[in-house]
Amino acid sequence: MSYKKLEIWERAREVSIAIHKMTITELPKYEMYEEGSQIRRSSKSIRSNIVEGYGRRRYVMEYIRFLTFSIASNDESIDHLETLFETGSLENKIVYEDIHEKLEILGKKLNLFIQAIERNLHQQQENGNK
Repeated sequence: MSYKKLEIWERAREVSIAIHKMTITELPKYEMYEEGSQIRRSSKSIRSNIVEGYGRRRYVMEYIRFLTFSIASNDESIDHLETLFETGSLENKIVYEDIHEKLEILGKKLNLFIQAIERNLHQQQENGNK
C-alpha cells in the first residue's frame, strides 16, 4: 500500500491544490509574498507530514507524531484562510467557504485516523499482555 491510497492524503492533496490556485487567482498581488505564501506553505505541510509519517509507520508513535504535525498545519491553514477573508484580501465568499469546509473535514478525518491507529496500538498491547 502507498500513502497515495490514504483518504487523508488525497484530501490534503486536493486542499493544497485548491489553496495554491486560490492564492494565484483570488488574492491581490501584494498577498503573494505575505499571507498567500504562508497559507501555501502550511497547506503543503499537511500532506508532506502525512507522507513523512507514512514512511515511519513501522514506528507507530513517530507516525502519530507526524500526523499530529499535519493537524497543526491544517489548523494553521484555517487561520491563514480566515485572516485572508476577514481582512478582505480574499473577497470570494464561495471560494472561502469551499476551502474552509475542506480544511474542517480534513482536520476531523486526521483526528479519526489518529484515534484508529491509537486503538489498534492499544489492542496490540493488550493482546501482547495475555
